[in-house]
Amino acid sequence: MAIKVLKNDENIYIVELQNELDLFSSNMLKELVMKMVEKKIERFIIDLKKTETITSAGLGALVYVSSTAKKMDFALAFTNINEAVKKAIDITKLTGYFPITPTLKEAVELVRSQPRT
Repeated sequence: MAIKVLKNDENIYIVELQNELDLFSSNMLKELVMKMVEKKIERFIIDLKKTETITSAGLGALVYVSSTAKKMDFALAFTNINEAVKKAIDITKLTGYFPITPTLKEAVELVRSQPRT
């Protein structure tokens, strides 16, 4: 699993996850999110375009990211979810828990529109 972090012109960080989101990579993602929290990065997008498969540990990592963002009042969106990952999210009934958009452009708009306290 490779994780790539990009920053757009609006200080929205885009975290690209590649290949499989499994136990090892889910720990990497959690550590990355903790570093982002420490740096007070308040707006980010998890781009799953290149994530081919996801395990239960990977789903747990997405729940962790989402709950951390909610707890810290950070703006978050998940985007570009392929069918295999979408099916895993649907089966576990987590669809309504995650702020999901079909495209990166829509994810940027969603994150931009989320009010900051």
